[in-house]
Amino acid sequence: MARGYWVVTFRSVSDESRVDAYADASLPAIQRHGGRVLAAGVPAFNHEAGSNQRVAMVEFDSVEAAEMAYLSHEYQASLQHLAGAAVRDVRIIEGR
Repeated sequence: MARGYWVVTFRSVSDESRVDAYADASLPAIQRHGGRVLAAGVPAFNHEAGSNQRVAMVEFDSVEAAEMAYLSHEYQASLQHLAGAAVRDVRIIEGR
């Protein structure tokens, strides 16, 4: 079975402290659902239309597990910290 990945890019951040609070609150929820944060932070380099905003990549055992984790009550509760503080693009993709 192919692994599933969250690819999260921040389009804008207006309150870094709330993004940090989200990161602290979301990690236990992600881990409870088998997620492993592979990378998170500001890009070291940007190319083409790249933005210098935060990026995160999270691995799950399957696309279904990734979707279930995103929709879970615990993870959705962590999103309250981002309301009015950040705009993101979240994609769930299947690994090869």
